[in-house]
Order: sequence, then C-alpha cells, then structure tokens
Amino acid sequence: MEKQLLLRHEGLELTATLHYPSDHTKDNSKKQAIIICHGFVGSRVGVDRLFVKTARAFAEQGSYVIRFDYGGCGESNGDYGALGFDSMIDQTRTVIDYIAGMDCVDPRRIVLLGHSLGGAVAIMTAVRDKRVKRLVLWSPVAYPFNDIVRIVGRGGYDEAVQKGSTDYAGFTLQPVFFESLLQHQPFQAATRFGGEVLLVHGTSDELIPVDYSFLYQKVFWTRSDGLCDKEIIFQANHTYSSRHHQEEAIRVTSGWLEGLDKQQQEWHNWSI
Repeated sequence: MEKQLLLRHEGLELTATLHYPSDHTKDNSKKQAIIICHGFVGSRVGVDRLFVKTARAFAEQGSYVIRFDYGGCGESNGDYGALGFDSMIDQTRTVIDYIAGMDCVDPRRIVLLGHSLGGAVAIMTAVRDKRVKRLVLWSPVAYPFNDIVRIVGRGGYDEAVQKGSTDYAGFTLQPVFFESLLQHQPFQAATRFGGEVLLVHGTSDELIPVDYSFLYQKVFWTRSDGLCDKEIIFQANHTYSSRHHQEEAIRVTSGWLEGLDKQQQEWHNWSI
C-alpha cells in the first residue's frame, strides 16, 4: 500500500510517498521507518526509478518507507536554487517529525537513507536530530561545495556569482545556494553522530569518487560509539543504473539493517 502526502514546511508543500509494510494490517508491532533523501536536482523517483524500487522492496520486507521531493524538486513547490543546504536539513527534519509521530513506528529504528548530496544532508541532519539512529549513505558527497561546483562546472558557478544566477538542468541556482554548501563539512561533522552507519559505493561512480566512502569509514571508525560498515559494488555507477546494481544496493542495505535488528534483539534478550 502506498499513499501520497503533502507535508508543509515553512511555506513549502513537500510532495511525498509513504509506503506501508506489506503486513501492516496483520501485525501491530512497531516497525522500522526509512526516509529516503534524494540528491542534487533529483526527485523522490530517482534515476531509473531507483527510489521507487528501493522503497517498495523495503516495504515488502516490513518497513515503513517515505520518499519525498525537496522544495523545488520533483512535485514539491519552491525555488530549489534559492533554498540551499540548511533548508534541506530542515525539510528532512519535518519529514522525521511526520514519521516519528506515527504510533506504529519504532523510535529506535528511524533510518535516513541518503544518496549523493542527500547523503551529506542525511549526515548533517543526523548530527542535529538525535531521533535518527541509523544512517545508510549511498555514494555520499563529502565536500558539498567542491563536489557540486565540479558537477555544475566552474563557469556556471562564476556566472551565478557575477550575474546572480546560473541555469543547470533547468534549475536556477543562485549564489545563496552555493554559499550554503560552503557552510557544511560532513567529514568533520560525522564524528558527532553516535548511531550505526552503512556506506555503499560503486567502483565506476563517475561523479563522486569511491575513495570518499573509504575516507568516511575511517572517520566514523574514530568514534567511541556506533559501528560503520562499507560495501563496494563492482562497476556500479553513481545512480546504480543497471538492474543488477540496483538490486545489489538494496540487498546489501536490507541485509545490514536486518543484522542490526538481530543484534538488538539478542542484546535485549541477554539483558533480560
């Protein structure tokens, strides 16, 4: 079962899709909730419907899943290029408000799954919002300003600064958008998240170097609490565009989350 939603955030109407667990009418136990954070100028559908397939797979396995369009993306209103990184963090927290307010959601199992720039947003959101217990980072951006300027092109960035805006893929990006990216350093902030982390990256990622996930893991490993695992998918590109690579990213993530649940249950039984 899927339901379309409009979530209100500071004058924005964020379009979202909520996926219900396949057994939600039969089982009254509290379920895991996964929030999917899409990347730069993306949408809740994802390239080659990646996020649709991901959400449906996780719902079939027993989780609530919500995927949403950031302001100015997909079907949400607003001006994406004028909002910026801080707004994306705040929008994500509005989605957390919604999902955490559902009686059927287990507050110990709220997951942010962020792809690309959405991965950087997910990290910064989790650092600020302690309701996030688990992070799944697919091909995460590590240096928001440098990475996005590289994608847009230096000429586009210079045009935004000099003329007040630049066009990229039909999006009007303003200087404030780029300035907001400069304010956040996910590598430095990562150590302030105390929960569990999974990194997934493809060796053929043409936009965000696979080395970033190796570096992220080293940073997360310096924490005193929280584990960090990594899965590298051979020949997968930035958007996991082949069916095989999509299925592998979903399978790896699902198995990791199930493993955490088993550990949590075993610890609960032992503590009793």
